[in-house]
Amino acid sequence: MALNAKTISQDEFFFGHKACAGCGGSLAVRAALKVLGPHAVAALPAGCMSAVGFNFPQLSFANNAMITPFAATAAVLSGIEAGLRVQGKKPDDCTVVGFAGDGGTADIGLQALSGAIDRNDDVLYICYDNEAYMNTGIQKSSLTPFGASTTTTPAGANVHGCLTQKKSLFEIVAAHGIPYAATASVGYLSDFVRKVERARDIRGTRYIHVIAPCPTGWGCPVDSMVDVARDVVDCGLWYLAEYEGPAVSGLPRGRFTLSRNPKTFTSVADYLRSQGRFKALADEEIAQIEAARDETWTYLREHWA
Repeated sequence: MALNAKTISQDEFFFGHKACAGCGGSLAVRAALKVLGPHAVAALPAGCMSAVGFNFPQLSFANNAMITPFAATAAVLSGIEAGLRVQGKKPDDCTVVGFAGDGGTADIGLQALSGAIDRNDDVLYICYDNEAYMNTGIQKSSLTPFGASTTTTPAGANVHGCLTQKKSLFEIVAAHGIPYAATASVGYLSDFVRKVERARDIRGTRYIHVIAPCPTGWGCPVDSMVDVARDVVDCGLWYLAEYEGPAVSGLPRGRFTLSRNPKTFTSVADYLRSQGRFKALADEEIAQIEAARDETWTYLREHWA
């Protein structure tokens, strides 16, 4: 059965947590666990979701869940899956799933994730991307976009925030020939839910990269989080796509497809100006960001559409 807002489970497997109001990461975890169900086993590194979900003596996960070393999320997932399987204690509907932020995935956790994909361990890795190390004070990660102000890339009169471009982690993961990978946004929750459902039913390593805004770090109202997560897609600064590796697609190099290919985009300037982290950007810099978007979409439409 296809899952949507009307058919998704009413059961809550991540509740009573202490996340900030409007937290995109908590929404991503809640929705994913609704799809994966009560037999899912979760592992989380030192990050927002472990900080807000494991406050002794309270555990906010109804599923079995554990905290991993910061760099070892994917390695711990591999160990959990192998241990359950060898002991004969892994139900058919058990998904071993990791929830890690952008820093814990694209930076310190990338080596373990690459190793898990290389072994093709039967695990699902979900990166909730809030575009900085939010749990430790809003420091820059390699997924922080150009121009964003963080505590380690402050915006001032001479330097306007982050000077590097956001790493294309989805394409890095796909380059491994992973069975399945996807991008998503909590602003398009039905699309995210569908991709978690698809990943659940594929064997081998799977990866989903979901944009999950942090109102605290992004400088936007807490009640606009979902709107901002939708706006980043609508203005073209984040694309929704899937990759099916050779084992799934039957093609030697796999197959990329766009999940959403808008004919027109909404305003990049309006998206950026809606967030305090981009307040120092000049009009010329916004024009550069828009030009880079257009260049990216020219490639996507030529090769993935």
